[in-house]
Amino acid sequence: MGFLERDILTLKGVGKSRAEQLNKLGIHTIRDLVYYFPRAYEMRGNIRSLSNAPLGENVSLLLTVGTAVRNSRIPGKLTISKFKAFDDSGAVEVVFFNSQFVQDVFTVGSVFRFYGKLSFSKKTLQLTSPKYEPYFESKPLPDLIPVYPLTNGISSKIIDKLILSVIDEAVSCISDPLPEDIRLKLSLPTLSLAIRDAHFPLNEQTLSRAMSRLAFDEMLTFGLGIALQSRIRTECEGITFSPCSMKPITDLLPYELTQDQKNAVNDVYRDTVMNGATKAPMARIIVGDVGSGKTVCALMAIYIAIKSGYQAALMAPTEILARQHYKEFKETFDKLGFKTELLIGSTTQKEKTRIYAGLEDGTVNIVIGTHALLSEKTVFKSLGLVVTDEQHRFGVTQRAALITKGKCAHMLVMSATPIPRTLALTMYGDLDVSRIIQMPVGRIPVDTFVVDEGYRARLNDFISKQVALGGQCYVVCPAIENKSDEDEVAFEPGGISSPFSRTDMPQMKNATEHTERLRAALPGVRIECLHGKMKSKDKDEIMQRFAKGEIDVLVSTTVIEIGINVPNASLMIIENAERFGLAQLHQLRGRVGRGTRKSYCVLVSDLKTEKSTERLAVMKQTHDGYEIAERDLILRGPGDFFSNNSDDILR
Repeated sequence: MGFLERDILTLKGVGKSRAEQLNKLGIHTIRDLVYYFPRAYEMRGNIRSLSNAPLGENVSLLLTVGTAVRNSRIPGKLTISKFKAFDDSGAVEVVFFNSQFVQDVFTVGSVFRFYGKLSFSKKTLQLTSPKYEPYFESKPLPDLIPVYPLTNGISSKIIDKLILSVIDEAVSCISDPLPEDIRLKLSLPTLSLAIRDAHFPLNEQTLSRAMSRLAFDEMLTFGLGIALQSRIRTECEGITFSPCSMKPITDLLPYELTQDQKNAVNDVYRDTVMNGATKAPMARIIVGDVGSGKTVCALMAIYIAIKSGYQAALMAPTEILARQHYKEFKETFDKLGFKTELLIGSTTQKEKTRIYAGLEDGTVNIVIGTHALLSEKTVFKSLGLVVTDEQHRFGVTQRAALITKGKCAHMLVMSATPIPRTLALTMYGDLDVSRIIQMPVGRIPVDTFVVDEGYRARLNDFISKQVALGGQCYVVCPAIENKSDEDEVAFEPGGISSPFSRTDMPQMKNATEHTERLRAALPGVRIECLHGKMKSKDKDEIMQRFAKGEIDVLVSTTVIEIGINVPNASLMIIENAERFGLAQLHQLRGRVGRGTRKSYCVLVSDLKTEKSTERLAVMKQTHDGYEIAERDLILRGPGDFFSNNSDDILR
């Protein structure tokens, strides 16, 4: 066994318990460890003097310890350790809690680089619970300190120490797959140097070069995988569906399809009935905003498949969404004489056995479900079409696993994430793209506002008003529980200007505490909390109650980004809006305005920087998801995805 393949347990300081904690992070071998890159970096090289350091922001200070550490105990068994430190411009009181060991760390006259926030307490300048490193002129400290994704029991210091212990031998074992002439032509560092600099960058320049090389390798591998996937697909001759009239199903729809919806269905028809020049199975993605009508396109694609005598499967990422699709599809296909079944994790074993039998003997035409569809027990008689909803929630492997249950079955995937043309070509290089830009007739635009914490009382009154009028409200928070300053980041790689790279971010609201605050402020209003750490059964129950109108206000994390359709929801409030990408804000906004009620979206943010203000202003200016995505990702226009092919089944 090579050095890189050694178990993490072989490292000094890693016992069974720590190994289990590292395993939770996906670190099982030394290779996993050296490829476990930081999520961001703290810029500690920008040393400030005490006299000009801002309050309330993370800053780096080079200070000399001026007094011995004094420990004192207060009620509640809390120990406070304090000492004075100074630089040429002034002095500060450094404070630690429950850290008596610091009396052996900070000796009078020693110099440390501190990283933390300054504040005033009883007119005394204080530095509370800072991070620190001993400073020696002969041994300069690095400007950038890596911040790793963590789990309970594992700190960034632990990961940093483990990587440092193996990095020299590890990089010597890594062979560079990139031909030297290409590497030199593109001015990229060697892979070994890039890995080392990603963990221990000397400065921003070395980090930027390392990130460029690692990003290049990732995109190259992705591109080769896409090319291989496309090659494999074209080597299989797809099923040819029979020509059919779409009138029986369009007659059941209570509305006229938009031209974009017709175009998408025509694309599917050409791919599956006419089958193109290559005869390869369809591999198409329909991309459109939340509420743009992608589901009806999938319904019509399934109709084409089952009219030809084949079966169809639709896989959704959550049981809530699967149930929603099942209800809509069953109602339609029952009228046409086709049998639809629901297969999810909570389906009883008796029902599963019945559905498995129906799929195998062909009496079940359509099955809608979650990952339960991937079970080995799910065997189809003649699977002709696989549809996956919210495709970014599924891996390529999961998609492929369902497709292989049929012989060269056609594949249709849907995404509500608006994707600019360049990014679409990168992400979905193995898929043909149909885009839905037009919104259905009658969809009322959602009025969007940006406010700060000063509007809290008025915002609570607005919630009460919407509930009194019979509406319902979503309140989205960026976190589940309270987070510590360990999660704050000072610098992100690549020089990307991002709200997450700032250290002056407003305090992050979490769903659990915010729920209690709202309950106290809005007595009589039925308020519940929903987040990703809850059991699936509990999440589904709360969403079903919200859909039935039994809950007035649902406080949640972004778990509701993909959720059940609640036409009665008329207000979306997003706390700490500066912490979300614009495309995600747009997705969340799409959860309201789905019925006949006038709807509103309120973005709450106390970050007043020019960049943040400009970003959130975009949400007020446009409801076009593609424009939002392009401005968010700084990509060029979408281009023309559609041809003027006249072979259309829908006009």
